[in-house]
Amino acid sequence: MESGFGQPQRASRYAWYVLAILFLVYVLNFVDRQIISILAEDIKRDLHLKDEDLGFLYGTAFGVFYSLFGIPLGRLADNWHRGRLMTFGLGLWSLMTALSGLSRTGGHLALARVGVGIGEATASPAAYSLISDWFPKRLRATALAIYSSGLYVGGGLSLGIGGFIVQRWDRSYPHGGPLGLHGWQAAFLAVGIPGLLLALWISTLREPIRGAVEGLPEPARHDAPFRAFFAELATILPPLTLIAAARDGGRALAINLLALGIVVAGVLGLHAAGEPYPQWIAIAIGVYAVFSWGSALRRRDPPTFALIVATPAFVLTVVAYGLNAFLSYAMSFWAAPFALRELGASPLTAGLFIGGSGALSGFLGVTIGGVVADRLRRTNPAGRLLVVLFGAIAPLPFVGIAFTAGTTALFYPMLFCASICASTALGAAAATTQDLVLPRMRGTATATFFIGTTLLGLALGPYLAGRMSTLTGSLSVGVLSLLAVAPITILAGVFAYRFVPAAETTREGRARAAGEAI
Repeated sequence: MESGFGQPQRASRYAWYVLAILFLVYVLNFVDRQIISILAEDIKRDLHLKDEDLGFLYGTAFGVFYSLFGIPLGRLADNWHRGRLMTFGLGLWSLMTALSGLSRTGGHLALARVGVGIGEATASPAAYSLISDWFPKRLRATALAIYSSGLYVGGGLSLGIGGFIVQRWDRSYPHGGPLGLHGWQAAFLAVGIPGLLLALWISTLREPIRGAVEGLPEPARHDAPFRAFFAELATILPPLTLIAAARDGGRALAINLLALGIVVAGVLGLHAAGEPYPQWIAIAIGVYAVFSWGSALRRRDPPTFALIVATPAFVLTVVAYGLNAFLSYAMSFWAAPFALRELGASPLTAGLFIGGSGALSGFLGVTIGGVVADRLRRTNPAGRLLVVLFGAIAPLPFVGIAFTAGTTALFYPMLFCASICASTALGAAAATTQDLVLPRMRGTATATFFIGTTLLGLALGPYLAGRMSTLTGSLSVGVLSLLAVAPITILAGVFAYRFVPAAETTREGRARAAGEAI
């Protein structure tokens, strides 16, 4: 069926088949990413770590490099075969997850987590772009929400699988099993290896014509996609950023050096105040790299810069959801350690209850949120932002009750309610950012969107909760201290709601004014 404008209103059976496979990839993505939560107490004991170190391993070591490589890989997704890109990325992060199981020090595990982050950075830019080219606009938030629900299903499965493996392994081999491996190491190996097989399946997917679902002409094929990828990498990966800036002239280099000096001064100031170097050096690398990339994008691709970085509606949507993720990532990571440490739960029981409820609540929340967002958008161009605001406000009382609970009987239901409310925002926020850019820019837009969920959310939320836990001796205080960012989250969502309609209406005109040939 087609609309009066010649655009398809239904998705093909093959589009749903592709979505199902991409959903499985995203499930595995979060199994590999999240399993460290249920293993955290054992890792802390065996590698002699603190809570802030666990937050760094889970969030920062993974998240910063996920965001850094997400931008050039998003660019590659815009210019190259997206299925092949996902095949490579899935193989890499699965291998790095397996190697996590061979770690003997915190440093070894941190390097493996960096590798997982780089590999996983290929997935969502390619998947968002594929979904947006297989599904018409009226179904886009629903399709993206279904894909995104893999986040919660994978996260939930990881806790159940991890809890089962670590408890059974350590009972069978209390002093270490084959190769001297402990339960947490065996769990990493068990979830990493299957991804290598799924990568082969991904390689069979067909590549859709970009923009065809919206009736737009197919963009010209990029003659050298990897040259563009490495050029993009040079604009974001220090110290190559200095070389890239120098090529753009003395003024560009001076501005870049000034930005570098500011972030170095910030790290030194934080260290002088008692903060550890590794966390804030990683954050500084991320901030400086994103600044360098944005500056280069403005010179090399003014239309993409105009529709992403220079569009307040886009930036505010990213900030609103990024701060939602700030709390959500911390809550999901520290839930299992809280149940084990404070409430006396066993790894298997905590993994099954937290993982099962997390998978169900996340799947329901993100899917319902996507459907509601699409329906609201039919009568209100900014309707999807109402769902983003709901996701920022509704979870707050449930988080407060959960992390002050004295029994698992109260903790588990409150965690379920918090998760289902928070997860409604993801599909709505993602679809909003996709609508604000042209088809050729979707991979880059997705990578930019995930900067918010990584640098703002993943790289800061779990670490700061762990840091406050280390300082106060209370994991409850550590998590609840993050509620202080809620007013900023809500304010960003309100302003995004006001700006989105005009930004979408003027999309083509602003791109054309910036030099786009449309």
